[in-house]
Amino acid sequence: MRLRALALEDGEAISLEKILKLNSNDEAIALYGSLDENLRFAEKEYHVRISARNYRLKIVGEKANIEKAYRYFLNHLQEIRDRTVGLKGSDEKPERKPLSAVRYFHRGKVIQAKSKNQSDYLEAVRDFDIVFGIGPAGTGKTYLAMAAAIDYLKRKQVQRIILTRPAVEAGENLGFLPGDLYAKVNPYLRPLYDALYDMMDYEEVAKLIDRGVIEVAPLAYMRGRTLNDSFVILDEAQNCTHIQMKMFLTRLGQSSKAVATGDITQIDLPGGKKSGLIEARDVLSGVRGMKFIYFDETDVVRHPLVQEIIKAYEKYSRKNQD
Repeated sequence: MRLRALALEDGEAISLEKILKLNSNDEAIALYGSLDENLRFAEKEYHVRISARNYRLKIVGEKANIEKAYRYFLNHLQEIRDRTVGLKGSDEKPERKPLSAVRYFHRGKVIQAKSKNQSDYLEAVRDFDIVFGIGPAGTGKTYLAMAAAIDYLKRKQVQRIILTRPAVEAGENLGFLPGDLYAKVNPYLRPLYDALYDMMDYEEVAKLIDRGVIEVAPLAYMRGRTLNDSFVILDEAQNCTHIQMKMFLTRLGQSSKAVATGDITQIDLPGGKKSGLIEARDVLSGVRGMKFIYFDETDVVRHPLVQEIIKAYEKYSRKNQD
């Protein structure tokens, strides 16, 4: 690693710089982020000055701060290169082969596809007004949809984000939970908050919720509304009934997008009711303007053991059905 002193005072370096070289404009766009937000984030986070020109990223500041900022960008650059480089064959040189051109940049993170199905999903969210993401837990269905929603909001392509899910009881009766209605349903909405806070500062989320720009609410609250200029995410859609799914899909107004995600192997509806997500898959598969994307255990981005757990349960389920 080489640091160059820019100025000297009483024999001591008061300002240093370090250069990170990039290979292409595509790398620069991905690394710098939307409207250079990754550069601004690093300047604020690591107390350095950053300039970028001709695929060269220059970081100026104190040595310890430069090291942290340099490592931050180097890690993200490696992620970008890992996603965009594939091997044609064992004896051939790597060939650039991006999974998807769709990338999002939130809080200094590069959020993009890590599998072919995730790549198809991101492109579907970009190209279609209604998208269904169906597959096991941990495949990034809700997380990637949230990244897209925040990006659309920042670019002013929508005026608000609406996050919803059915408050279906999974082994515990709502009536026995303490508190008012909000306190009862809030635990069901927690995963949506978790994804939000992972991409935005807590204070920013709180302000946007207070202003109604971001709304997190049970699915029942959507009834009777028309959702214009909105990015709407329905999580845990497998627990929607026929009526709820139809109600949700018909709320969509002008200049809006809707993404419904769910795992049809984890349905908690009582009394053997048919999942509205399964029914939507059967009824709407031929409708133009919407897209169904299916995930499997190879798309899991959680702990490696999660893939093995999903495989084991699928094997067990098939054995019992035979």
